[in-house]
Amino acid sequence: MRLLIVEDNQELAELLAKGLQTAGYEADILSTVEEATNVLHTTFYAALILDLGLPDGDGLALLREIRHRNNPIPVLVLTARGGLHDRVHGLRSGADDYLVKPFALEELVARLEAQLRRPGHLLGSSLRIANLEFDTGNRQASIDDQPQLLSARETAVLELLMRSKGRVVSKKQVEDHIFGHSGDVASNAVEVYVHRLRKQLSERGAKVQVHTIRGVGYLIAEEK
Repeated sequence: MRLLIVEDNQELAELLAKGLQTAGYEADILSTVEEATNVLHTTFYAALILDLGLPDGDGLALLREIRHRNNPIPVLVLTARGGLHDRVHGLRSGADDYLVKPFALEELVARLEAQLRRPGHLLGSSLRIANLEFDTGNRQASIDDQPQLLSARETAVLELLMRSKGRVVSKKQVEDHIFGHSGDVASNAVEVYVHRLRKQLSERGAKVQVHTIRGVGYLIAEEK
């Protein structure tokens, strides 16, 4: 699951990204309001971790702009502004949670997971379609309760599709989920990994189908 960190302290941002990776997440790092605004217009992220004191503006302005566009992305504000007024203002501006620096990584991860578990968001302890199950804790797929060995990127595609059960996932969303905000991605990379995943599931007896919705994206559903 890919997150966006908007933090101008590069050392802190890199430490945070490393810690989140250990917890099972991938993270892209940006340092300005302008960069984040542009990226969020085009890239899908599971959640945003947002500093407020950014070099080209206040993170709250970015937060209000996100909510003005009705973007439901969970936003965890991470800031040194710890006063009651600051916390209330941040939450009323659209933050889902508010954590004051310095902080413990374990608490940040727990708060993030709490947001992603909420209805309509992406995190659940176990996802199931027909005889295919995905354990989000250890990122393990099982068919008829038998663990399956998939590559890291096949697993990433499966996870995103199962989290989006009943909804079409665009090619761009899959690309962002696998590779993040990177321009160095082969044009057919998503198709390759979706094809590999579809083949693996079929050969191993999963009673699901990964449908290609031409011009729109991909949808996983129970086999009919």
